[in-house]
Amino acid sequence: MKLNEKNELILQIAELLRQLIPVDEITPAKVEDKPAMPELLTIKECAALVPGLSEHTVRQLVKRGEVAYMRSGAGKRGKILVYKSSLLKYLGEIS
Repeated sequence: MKLNEKNELILQIAELLRQLIPVDEITPAKVEDKPAMPELLTIKECAALVPGLSEHTVRQLVKRGEVAYMRSGAGKRGKILVYKSSLLKYLGEIS
């Protein structure tokens, strides 16, 4: 089948679909807002965010499981990234 024949066939199919489904019956799909990506902070950023909070304290919170975190990179050498919302929630609960 040649390219011209393929294009003609596609046009015929599109016309048949238009006849079967009138355009005014088509309702656009509702696009929902994507959930916001969680903000992740390094240990230094956590300490800078909250006055009086040291990097050592943030590391201790991570070690004890008091705040949610993830590691980027492989093994123990991976960078610790703390969820900002978890840190602020923890600090709000102890205030």
